[in-house]
Formats: sequence, C-alpha cells, structure tokens
Amino acid sequence: MYIIDREKNRISKIDKIKFSDLEFTERYHLQEWIANDPTSLGEDLLIIQKEFSGFSETNERLDLLALDKFGNLVVIENKLDDSGKDVTWQIIKYCSYCSSLSKKDIIKIYQDYLGKSGVAEDNISEFFDGKDIEEINLNTGLTSQRLILVAANFRKEVTSSILWLLNFNMRIQCFEVTPFSFGDQLLLTFEQILPIKSSENYAISMATKAQDEIKVQETTKNRHNVRQEFWQQFITENYKRNGIFKDNSPAKENWICKGIGLSGVNLNVVVSNKYCRCEITFNTGDKENNEKLFDFVYNSKDKIETIFGDSLTWERMDENVTCRIKYQKDDLSYFEKNDWNAINDFLIENSLNMEKAFSEVLKNLIKYSKQNK
Repeated sequence: MYIIDREKNRISKIDKIKFSDLEFTERYHLQEWIANDPTSLGEDLLIIQKEFSGFSETNERLDLLALDKFGNLVVIENKLDDSGKDVTWQIIKYCSYCSSLSKKDIIKIYQDYLGKSGVAEDNISEFFDGKDIEEINLNTGLTSQRLILVAANFRKEVTSSILWLLNFNMRIQCFEVTPFSFGDQLLLTFEQILPIKSSENYAISMATKAQDEIKVQETTKNRHNVRQEFWQQFITENYKRNGIFKDNSPAKENWICKGIGLSGVNLNVVVSNKYCRCEITFNTGDKENNEKLFDFVYNSKDKIETIFGDSLTWERMDENVTCRIKYQKDDLSYFEKNDWNAINDFLIENSLNMEKAFSEVLKNLIKYSKQNK
C-alpha cells in the first residue's frame, strides 16, 4: 500500500506490520473493532452477541454472532496474525450449534447482549427497515447460517478446505485483515479473499432463492391487507380533522410519511401490533449529515417540547444511519379494530402538534442545511 503526495506527485510506501508487534489482541481489539463497525465486513450486520457460549453440553464460545439483512445468523470468528489449522472445523461446529436456535432464542440472546441499553425486538425491527417483529423470519432453515473468518494470514489447509466446502453451497467468507503503519498513524484494511466474486454472486443468488421459498407468504399477505385497511380508514378520518396525510395512499407498510420542507426529513405515523407513534426522522442517506441535522434540532429541545406539550423521545441512534424524534403510545394494536379509534385520535392529534412544534426550528434547519452543503 502506498500513500499519494499530490503536491510532490510522488508515492510513499506504507509499512505492513503484525498485530503481535503492536501488542493487539484478538478479543480486546480486532473483535471490538468489528463489533462496533460490522460494515467493515462489507455489509450491514446486526451484532447480537459477543463471546457467545449458550450451547448445551459444550463450553465452546464463538467470537461474534450477528444477523444479516435476510435474517440469517452469521458466525464471525476472528484470528490475528495466523488463522491456525483447525479454524474451519471450529466454525462448522459453531454453525451446527446455531442451526437449532429459534427466533425466540435469538431475541433473548440479543436482549442479554443489550442489557438495559435497548429493547431487542425494537432494534431488530429497526434493522429490518421497520417491519413488525412478527413478520421477520430469523434463522429459517437448517442450512441458512453463514460463516465469516477474519485473520491476517490464512494457512493453505484452511483455504483449501473452504474452497472445497464452497462447492457444496456453504456460505463462507474469508477476510484478510492487515495493519499498516505510516509515521504515527495506524491503518487497517479488510479484504475479502474467498470466495472470489463470481462464486460469491452464485452463492448469494442461491441463498436469496432459498429465503424467498421459506417466507411465510400467507401471514405476510394478511398483515399487508390489514394494514392497508387500517390506513384507508385513517386517511379518511385524518382528512375530516386536519388533512395532514390527505395526499397519502393506503400502504402495506406499517408507516406513512409526509415531507415537511427539507429533503430527507419527514413526519411519520407508525403502527404496530404493540404501539403507535408519531415521529420526525432524519434520513438524508448520509449518516454524518443526519446526525448534524438532529443535533441542530436538539439545541431547541426545550422550546419544541413546550410547544408540543409533552416530553419527546430523542434518539440519535449512533449505531444506525437514521436519527429519530418520537412520541409513542403503547398497548395499542392495529390488528384490533376496537383500538382503531384510539390510534386515530393519538396519531391525528399528535402529528399535528408535532408539525406545529417543529415549524419554527425547521426554517432555521433549512438555512443550516444549505450553509453546510
């Protein structure tokens, strides 16, 4: 690896080093880096446990356990300067152990990991783009589990066995992680070395097809129908009262939204089988920009809540791209038609209050956004 000096039009070599030279450890360094930024492995993953050892009749523990966007469990095993010769057998065992984990087991494992810092079902719902937890399929099928190996160097016996396993559509990826030094700076690269892209694309297409086949289609269809029926009557009722969402169409999603004057900042109303809420979301597509907009609005928190008439929940959600400010009422379900009037009352009244509360700061937010482009 080289660094480019644009002024001198020259390149300077960056020295490759070993983790052992830096006195870095697998557990307290490499594992923590990946846990805090799983996108380093090239995709969105939700870390649900570290050092997981919840297997019956064995004391073995895997480094990191995650979910991918298809609801598959992902076992991540980290090594430092050398992969060792037995790591392939090790991760296959872990996958076999994980294959029996139910959705309920996974939610409990994740809740144990979060402790009091969050609610597992809510975080999983957020990770799957706001889907109701009941609609999300987790760890479906005995062969849906994935394996990711991370090491600075892979032994030949490891790569050879993995290449052989890939022929049987096992979903294994190997990432070579390399530390570099340049003066006082330390740099790190993650490079996928197996499978090669052509075979990976084939494996992904096979996995996607399998996921489509195992979806509980009738359940999902029923939920979509109920939601569309709910939103139809909500939009009609909303039109009678204040008309904020009069231009919306009934949706199969559990939310509908309205722009409030700045691209990427929306007023949403959301329903589920457990709660309903009004929210302002910041989702411009740029995590850093979302956080800046959120922080700007947060400076007016007291004024906004005074106009709104109650305290709001402010969620910067540093681990996600989107930021959110919400007002929620629990114990209401759009599946229960007896709850529909109460949900309508809550959403219609508080969406209007929320729009009013943010109207003044929004003008300043638009100016701030233009100045910081």
